[in-house]
Amino acid sequence: MGHVAILGVFVADTTFNADRQPRMGETILGNSFTLGPGGKGSNQAVAAGRAGGEAHFVARIGRDAFGDMARKVWAEAGVTPAVIDSDEATGAAMIFIEAGSGDNAIIVVPGAAGGITPADVEARADVIGGASVFITQLEQPMDAAMRGLEIAREGGAATILNPAPAAELPEGMLSLCDYITPNETEAEALSGIAVRDLTSARAAADALLAMGVAKAVIVTLGAQGVLYHDRDRSVPVPAITAGPVVETTGAGDAFNGAFATGLAEGMDPVAAARFGCACAGLSVTRPGAAASMPTRAEIDKLL
Repeated sequence: MGHVAILGVFVADTTFNADRQPRMGETILGNSFTLGPGGKGSNQAVAAGRAGGEAHFVARIGRDAFGDMARKVWAEAGVTPAVIDSDEATGAAMIFIEAGSGDNAIIVVPGAAGGITPADVEARADVIGGASVFITQLEQPMDAAMRGLEIAREGGAATILNPAPAAELPEGMLSLCDYITPNETEAEALSGIAVRDLTSARAAADALLAMGVAKAVIVTLGAQGVLYHDRDRSVPVPAITAGPVVETTGAGDAFNGAFATGLAEGMDPVAAARFGCACAGLSVTRPGAAASMPTRAEIDKLL
């Protein structure tokens, strides 16, 4: 088993739970508030670490209280930080949780993480190039993500792009990706094909393979699980229910971190996807993003 390298963003999550979103100019009373660690990359690193992976996280954080929060949560999850310190403030996210459904809406301000450069990524080439699996997202600058994928590919790592939030990708990026893990919205944004069911998810996945993805497209379908789709097989992997849904924030990050861990352990990709679904299934039964990530023992027990 080799290590998993994650390039991404840490932000502090400010989470507001209310019956509905306020309209512009309106003030409403909420039900609860929490402050905790977040950011897609950091959440994925925590998920990988708690799922039993040797996780190394490359990021940029400020020298402030939110930066201290980041280091604390990484230490507790067994994540090795490979961060660049900045005088800029660590970023934050505003997360609205709809009380009745657990659905969320999010605004992210990357802060210090928004300034990570290709040169910063190159300074961590030993971590990225020496990984068994490398994963990145699109919350940090695109050129940094691109450079990370290039270094990982040169080092022989399996490369994963979680194309979130949805954005236009530079030419050549998909060809650096062994795996890509869009949700329905992101798959549609990249392929131009609206994802409404398994048939349309397969069509979108085929389009992404034709656009250059090297091995497989894994479309995450929320409560329906995921679709694993490569050039030889197309396998729906059902969601694994672990209890009532409390909050869906971080479910995709749980899947991605655990999927990367499974690949690093040598699992078949479909088995790794099932491992990821178990991790996500547990995460949605708990509040928070990083705080909701389950341990390896919990995942194994559920499976």
